[in-house]
Amino acid sequence: MEIGQKVKVYRLKDRVNRNVAGTLGKVGIIKEYKMTDGSGVGVVVQFDDRTSTWFFEDEIKPVN
Repeated sequence: MEIGQKVKVYRLKDRVNRNVAGTLGKVGIIKEYKMTDGSGVGVVVQFDDRTSTWFFEDEIKPVN
């Protein structure tokens, strides 16, 4: 996954608030990387409405 790449949220691993749950199925653009607690790396995804949140890489898929 690279910054600037279009991705689709296809699953959420944890229970999340309603705003994050609403991103399921949406397409956005990777804006930056985020270190998670431990050795994991996530990505910050920004959507068309200018909201953004972070996801683990296995929660998103590239969009062609």
